[in-house]
Amino acid sequence: MTRPPVGGGEMPGRIADVRWHAMSGFALVGVIAVIAGGLVAAATGPTGFTHGSWVAAYLVLVAGVSQVGLGVGQALLAAVPPSGRRRAWQLVVYNAANTAVLLGTLISSVAVVVAGGALLLLALALFLAAVRHPRTHSWHLAIYRLLLAILGVSVPVGIVLSALRQS
Repeated sequence: MTRPPVGGGEMPGRIADVRWHAMSGFALVGVIAVIAGGLVAAATGPTGFTHGSWVAAYLVLVAGVSQVGLGVGQALLAAVPPSGRRRAWQLVVYNAANTAVLLGTLISSVAVVVAGGALLLLALALFLAAVRHPRTHSWHLAIYRLLLAILGVSVPVGIVLSALRQS
């Protein structure tokens, strides 16, 4: 038995495969970040790692959960899932930003935190642009945009807090 075509002659399974492929890299890296955050949290107390709780929270919330939300959100919400090239840029920029913020915090360099923040804003702009033409205007889209807004507002707040901590 064959499935009926859906818009443009594509089979429903093919559409699901394309959307899954569009989110899988973000889901994988995000889950790894959540696990790493859990490991950092577990090691913080016994080792006396002073930035441990902040690093764990950042890994779980920003590098992990938010990355999964952004990757899955754009894959499901965009009328056409982002191209492989766009997704590669998003993955590289978003994770380079997170690495810079984490590194800058650990070495007490506000300049590195600022560079990471700037990269994070660039990554958020790439995610926002990817869903410029959504398939739906449901509450899912509102949540996706709210996640982008929360992250966008948290960048300057985090930079200011980093600068205050160093002064």
